Amino acid sequence: LAPPRCPGCDGELVGIEEEFCGACGPLLDAAPRGVLPPARSASLYVYAGPLADAIRRVKYRRRTDLLGPLARLLVGAVPAYGGRVDAVVPVPLHRRRLAERGFNQAALLGRPLARALGVPLVTGRLVRVRPTPPQAELAAAERRDNVRGAFALRRPLPDRVLLVDDVRTTGATLAEAAQTLTDAGHDVFTLTLARAPLGGDD
Repeated sequence: LAPPRCPGCDGELVGIEEEFCGACGPLLDAAPRGVLPPARSASLYVYAGPLADAIRRVKYRRRTDLLGPLARLLVGAVPAYGGRVDAVVPVPLHRRRLAERGFNQAALLGRPLARALGVPLVTGRLVRVRPTPPQAELAAAERRDNVRGAFALRRPLPDRVLLVDDVRTTGATLAEAAQTLTDAGHDVFTLTLARAPLGGDD
């Protein structure tokens, strides 16, 4: 059995170290906790340093073994959302992107969160109906246009929904997905593991 690895530096975790090693853990930059409910949109950390490195390893090197520690960080939001939501919904990838990557990191992050909240993780109802160029290649205004109309709700969801993704930057993707659910009459909260420090791409 391989020893657990630090998501930030990929070094071996030893002793009583938790999600990140003793060197990387203190570098996690917590986002202001005031953004948790009753606010509608929340992020737990700033997308920088070891956390950004970890998320990039997951998405672009297919290091799904690092998703467990990252998901446990997200479960830290349970006290804020317990009893407030009826389902966790991951921001979906388009089927082409899903086929290329092989997994949706938002769904894998959201599953332990849903379990801890005692609500279902619901996939396949909110769908991405058209492929979009990567947001990182676009200017801020172009990002909003890029994702406009990109989502559709195929079947109704429970009333109160926690929409989950890995990173919020400009928020264009998350906002469009949330608006799709709001337009269908759902009460929507959004939660991401990280947010860009000064804006960027999601």
